[in-house]
Amino acid sequence: MKARLPLTASVTDTAVIVASMLDVCVHVDFEDRTPVVCALLAVVVLPFRRRLPLPTFLLALPATLVTDAVFATLAALYTLASLTRRRSLLAACALAYAACDITAWSWPEPRFADLSDPFDLVMVTYSLATAAAPVFLEQLVQARRELALRLSEISVVRESGRQLRAQNVLARERAQLAREMHDVVSHQVSLIAVRAGALQVAGRDAETRQAGATIRLLSVETLDELRHMVGVLRASGGRPSELTPQPSLAELPRLVEGSGIDAELRTDLPANLPPNVQRTVYRTVQEALTNVRKHAPGTTAAISVGVVDGTVRVTVTNSAPDQPALPLPGAHHGLVGLRQRAELLGGHVGSGPTPDGGWRLTLDLPAAGGTA
Repeated sequence: MKARLPLTASVTDTAVIVASMLDVCVHVDFEDRTPVVCALLAVVVLPFRRRLPLPTFLLALPATLVTDAVFATLAALYTLASLTRRRSLLAACALAYAACDITAWSWPEPRFADLSDPFDLVMVTYSLATAAAPVFLEQLVQARRELALRLSEISVVRESGRQLRAQNVLARERAQLAREMHDVVSHQVSLIAVRAGALQVAGRDAETRQAGATIRLLSVETLDELRHMVGVLRASGGRPSELTPQPSLAELPRLVEGSGIDAELRTDLPANLPPNVQRTVYRTVQEALTNVRKHAPGTTAAISVGVVDGTVRVTVTNSAPDQPALPLPGAHHGLVGLRQRAELLGGHVGSGPTPDGGWRLTLDLPAAGGTA
């Protein structure tokens, strides 16, 4: 199925073509065959200016040489400026336009501008300014677009930072509550259990001993519940407990789709890998995508997960960044934690630059797993 241009792009293309045709009608004598052919050629190739910007400009350039209909050529030059970062190419195209614009073409004796003539000098200056206008205008629009994108990224980073601060405050409060429950409530319930045990042993009648046994049993159960609650509170601010769903390989597609990165995932793994191996693979991909998002914005990533000779191999490769990375704070513990996790399972984590300026992270892990 062919991709369709957005409605706004279709409207823009139609408006550009209509304006170019009006320009041709006003400035071209339809009795002169060569100017008519060049002018109409410039209009006909305009719909291809996004897919073939440089050929479109070159095909539209003769219209500037033999006619005064220059709108189509300027539109092609503007599109070329929007799709390339090569300033030398843009300068050459702008000079080519200016040279054609100041040349009065009449075969076999074309007339070139005479820089000693004040009128011709003014015309040369006007042509150079006209050629530079679409290039500079597109550069301005492009800078504004990049600035808006950067502001959006900064807003996302700030929101993430706010959420992290809120989570840290909540984690500290839960840790403090866990300490209070452990140090105060658990201690007092332990004393109740001890007293109840003494009452159960030294009671003077059966009813008293039965009451002591009941109180002791309830105290022990309460202590167990308190220890469980303390563990949950502490885990909510640190490592996940058994109540937190542990990630598995089935979660990888959702992780990649929600990473905000143009990433391709290829997996070829058996379904019976040990849970600790699945967690390590998941955490490795998660950390790699986080690093790509932080340090290489605007790149693409390729993720390959498979088994080779009994070894699980994970490779995450990103292309060279086309935008400068934002200066985000970090503790630089992610790769260290991955290496430690892999070493506990008898594996190895490596990372380094690629020849094209990107970055690659690899994980080799025994498929049988380990004790971690």
